[in-house]
Amino acid sequence: MQQRTAGLIVSIALWCWLYPLHSNAQPSSSADTSGPATSGNGQHDFDFEEGRWNIHLKRLLHPLTGSTSWVEFDGTSVTRRVWDGKAWLEEFDSAHPVELVIANAGTSAGPDPDSPGEPVAMTLRQIEVNLVGTVNTIAPLVPPLCARGRGRVVAIASVAAFRGLPYSPGYCASKAGVRAYAEALRPRLARHGVGVTAVSPGFFSSPMTDRWDGPTPFLASGERAARRIKRGIDRGAARIDFPWPLVLGMRFCDLAPAAIGDAILRGFRFRIRDA
Repeated sequence: MQQRTAGLIVSIALWCWLYPLHSNAQPSSSADTSGPATSGNGQHDFDFEEGRWNIHLKRLLHPLTGSTSWVEFDGTSVTRRVWDGKAWLEEFDSAHPVELVIANAGTSAGPDPDSPGEPVAMTLRQIEVNLVGTVNTIAPLVPPLCARGRGRVVAIASVAAFRGLPYSPGYCASKAGVRAYAEALRPRLARHGVGVTAVSPGFFSSPMTDRWDGPTPFLASGERAARRIKRGIDRGAARIDFPWPLVLGMRFCDLAPAAIGDAILRGFRFRIRDA
């Protein structure tokens, strides 16, 4: 509680100290202030800060003392993204060394079952969240994990990573990328003492599964799936794939001649409702 109170006091003090800077700052002619609007996930909420700013700063010389002596000066501030916007992970790790990182970015969508293809925007959105989001979570933490010579990286893929399903191509592509990324990292990081676990679960109860119109073979509860994954992580498993009948079925469709796998999966019809 004392730490939270201290943090709040520091935050308020910093705000009081820096507020005049932002209230009097004006973008220079080279500043680009046409960034995207506030996003739902906060990713671009502070894009307006980026650029080169001409600043006129006015502040109390001795704040919180009753003094009325002000100092003023002009300057230039350049604000840019550090490490493509991912520096906060490195900052967090320096304060709280990470021992276990679980990358579980996930969104799903799919075209109408009777449409000839999947819209480009739908495919790219899933790849951006599921695959790129996973990479953005893991990659910044790999150097400090390896420097300490311990820790574990866990990437949550899906049984859909084993064989593309015709009614969710973007989702399958994204999860196949996640699994391949984890499999590629494992031998690289092993010599540094860092383990990598690729998790490929089947169906389990979740809001994402609630939007699935179609069969959900071997559906498990979210709690049961979480326990299964935790046990595997605790023992340092390289792979956690379940349930085994669904895993074997998907692997068979991948290893069998394409015509056989296509025929089997073509009959596995489903639709993913919009969120």
